[in-house]
Parts: sequence; C-alpha cells; structure tokens
Amino acid sequence: MTPDEAVAVCRQAEVRLVRFLYCDNGGIVRAKAAHVERLADRMRTGIGLTVAMQAMNSLDQLQPVEGMGPVGEVRLVPDPSTLRVLPYAPHSAAMLVDHVRLDGEPYEAGPRSFLQRMDAALRERGMVLRCSVENEFSLATHTDEGFAPIDDSLCFSTVGMTASQEVTDAIVAALEAQSIQLEQYYAELGHGQQELSVVPLPVLEAADTQILVRETIRAVASSFGLVASLAPKPWPDQAGNGAHVHFSVWDPSAERNLFHDGARRYALSETAERFAAGILAHTPALLALTAPSFNSFRRLLPQHWSSAFVCWGPDNREATVRVPSTFWGLEEPSTNLEFKPSDASCNPYIAFAGLIAAGLDGIARGLGLPEPMLVDPATLTDAERDRAGAARYPETLGAALDALERDEVLTGAMGELLTASYVAVRRSEFEAYGAMDEAEQYRGHFAKY
Repeated sequence: MTPDEAVAVCRQAEVRLVRFLYCDNGGIVRAKAAHVERLADRMRTGIGLTVAMQAMNSLDQLQPVEGMGPVGEVRLVPDPSTLRVLPYAPHSAAMLVDHVRLDGEPYEAGPRSFLQRMDAALRERGMVLRCSVENEFSLATHTDEGFAPIDDSLCFSTVGMTASQEVTDAIVAALEAQSIQLEQYYAELGHGQQELSVVPLPVLEAADTQILVRETIRAVASSFGLVASLAPKPWPDQAGNGAHVHFSVWDPSAERNLFHDGARRYALSETAERFAAGILAHTPALLALTAPSFNSFRRLLPQHWSSAFVCWGPDNREATVRVPSTFWGLEEPSTNLEFKPSDASCNPYIAFAGLIAAGLDGIARGLGLPEPMLVDPATLTDAERDRAGAARYPETLGAALDALERDEVLTGAMGELLTASYVAVRRSEFEAYGAMDEAEQYRGHFAKY
C-alpha cells in the first residue's frame, strides 16, 4: 500500500488520526499519531522520537543508558501493510512501526528490527516460523480497593461466558473488523478470566497482530466501563494470565510443515526436536524476554499449570514446551509446539525473536531432547528431577536477567544496544517493584498490561 492509497483508505473511513504504534522494552504499547492531512508525508519521513524512549521503563522512569539521553532522535516509520481502521476509537486508525535511524538504517535498539533479523536468519535456512498466541485476560470493575473480577464463575463455565457475553462479542467483532481471525474463545479458570486465541501467522505478522489484539481487548472493555488486564498475575488468589505461544516451522511456500514427521515420536521431525532442545537449553535466559515483569514470577509456580521446571512432554501442561495432540485429518498442519512460560507483559517482537535465536542454536548445534516428562514434574523428588534435567526456573525477574546477561547466544542475537537498554529497563522495574508492598505491586501491573 502506497502512502496515497493509505490516505484514501483513511478518508473513506473518515479517519482523522492514525496511531503509529510500537512496543517498548517494558512491554508497554506506546504511540504517536499523524493527522490524515499529513499522513502521506509522515509515512515517508516517519515521526520523530527521542532515543531516550527505549530507556524508559514501565513506570516512566528514564534509565541511564549510554546514547539514550536528551540528545538524539530516531523515526517511527510505519509498515503500510499493518494499516487498520480502529473500530473502538472514533475516527482513528493505526499502523505498526519500525524504529529507524536518521540515516535510514534500522535502529539497533528497535524491537521489530530484531525480529526481522531473526526471521531473516531462519529464512536463510529455508524455514519460516508461524505462530499464534493464546491470550488470557481478566475482566474487572473499579472498586475503592482497586479492581474486582466481574464474576466468580468456574473453569469453562457457561456462567462465565454469559457474564461477559456482551463485551466478548464486541471484542470479537472489533477483531474481525481489523481482519484478525479468531481461533477460539472460552471463559477460563480464574474469576473474570477469559481466553481467546488467533490463527497462526508468519512470525512478524503474528507479533504485529499480538499488539493489535492487546489494544483491542483493553479498549473495547473500557468502552463497557470495565478494565481488561492481561497482567500475568492479576490477583494473588486467582489463576494467572498467560500468553502461550504455539509455533511451527514451515518451508517458505507454507506448503510443508517442517516440524511434522509422522514416522517419528509424537510426529515431531528432527528439526522440531532440535528447535525445542535449543529452547530448553536457553529457557532460564528466555524467561527474561517472554515472562519479563516482576509480576510474571508470581505466576510461574509449580502445580499452577503455567510451568515451573525446564522440561518438555506430550500434552503436559506443566512443561516448558508442550507437544499438543494433532487434530484428526489435519495431522501435518496441526503439528506444533507450545511454549508455556510467556505472558502479555512481554514485547512480542523480542519474545518471538528470542525463541527463534534459541531454536536456531539448537539446530546449529544438533541438540537432542532429553526424555519427555510424562508426569507433573512437581510430583518428583529433587533427585528424580535432577536426573531428568528438569531444573527449576529462575524464581525472580532479577535471576532471569542474570541468566540473560550470561547467555551469549541471546545477547549476541539482540546486539549490544538492545541488550543494554532492555536489561537496564527490566532490572529497574525489578528493583522498583521490589521496594513496594505487595498490594502496590499487584496494582502497578494490573492496568498497565
């Protein structure tokens, strides 16, 4: 789509403002907006953004990162293919953007550029990652004490569906209006908790879609006077919200699923096993990218169905990597892996890129998987878990960040500037929230994600 074509679409839809959306190192979706009268120019030149924003944490506290102070600018340059008229915002549209230096080169701390690099590295091997996200979120009302769930229904209960049916229908309609295809929906275990997932897409499109889905859920809920929180642990006594990533690797024509081999164990190809082995090898560091908030580690607990030990297994919902059963008659297209320890406090570009980097390392080194975990790992003794290689996850964000800084594969893929700014932002959040009382910690995450 050319700039002039984008303007024509916006005029047809009576759009006045077009949001240039990006997700920062703290997992916060931020934007600047161009008026439709200047949209064509801004699509060509981008919108200016201070370099300091990639050093801003989710509490709007600027961190001391070299090269990210008051001097310097990058441009937010939109990808025209991501243009969406926003059904939940009057006379508004949105596009996802790249961070671009003034010389026209990708900004080294740009999250979307990181994913584009890793996508290209995978394509060099003749492979394309396709993925989708299962988003869990909590619907709540404002109270004097903070936030209260809209219902106390049971898992998969139709009572929960009924309690949220109007807002859910509006969310689904808003997603459809943006050409986002829903896979399934249901009321989940927690009070006020919902889950919806979208169809698999090529990885960059999947990350863009995840931003649009998060924006849509929160905005539509707000129009009903509700708060939709995708925070990993919304309340201490309720189930956590994950953003589980289902993924598979295909040939570039999307005609053959390279994860599928019907003659092998669980129908997983050697490529799938090596990719999964790479992810397991890097899981402690990956958590800093996929479950990267202080709040995330209140969710990643044993016997909470969120995963807490490094392991894999068929239909094991306590495993880091679950091998889902395939669907009858769709065995090849439905072969995929699920990465459990992921939530919506992550930046999806960084999280997906990290998964690719880990998977590529597994392929490059020819890593093999250990024996599958066929039980809840929490039911094993420490010695049994040690023999199985099922190490406990880092139990705090600080420990995960330590693992990330030691992981040369992931930090090498990220590059020096993105690594430095990301670690500075996330470590500052860990320290800031660690100084708060528990109630403040929960409130601080609830409305942000």
